[in-house]
Amino acid sequence: MDIIKSIEHEQLKSKIPELRVGNTVRVHVRIKEGNKERIQVFEGIIIKKQGGGLNATFTVRKISYGVGVEKTFLVHSPLVEKVELVRVGKARRAKLYYLRDRVGKAAKTKEQIGARIEDREITVKEELVEEPVAEEVVAEAETGAPAAEVVEEVVETPVAEETKTESAE
Repeated sequence: MDIIKSIEHEQLKSKIPELRVGNTVRVHVRIKEGNKERIQVFEGIIIKKQGGGLNATFTVRKISYGVGVEKTFLVHSPLVEKVELVRVGKARRAKLYYLRDRVGKAAKTKEQIGARIEDREITVKEELVEEPVAEEVVAEAETGAPAAEVVEEVVETPVAEETKTESAE
């Protein structure tokens, strides 16, 4: 079980966009045709989000030439280049399936008044910041003791000298 979680953790994107149902978004998708690669933009309203972790998906709906088109995208897919927020919509439901029956302006969600269009991102996994290893190795080689003990000795020694000089005065 632990092996599966570690493999899934490697596949997760470090930052994902904050997606809300009712928002109008532009999804930039990488499409491969033969040996050529291009990015295609799909703009529409998010009508549902589902799943969690690596299997999280969101469905975007748009009307193209009078026909409703829905596409489901994996949030952590390497083919999804980026997701831009176009409009912040007001939705009072988790799934907006009722938009499928509507045509024209009725197929849109109301815009949230005063909402700022910000591409907020959620940090899913922390990137590991590597600390300088070279200093610890050098200190360990010189003294033969682990680097943590060397740091403690250096910190404690000056403090002890300062207290001795103050008490002598």
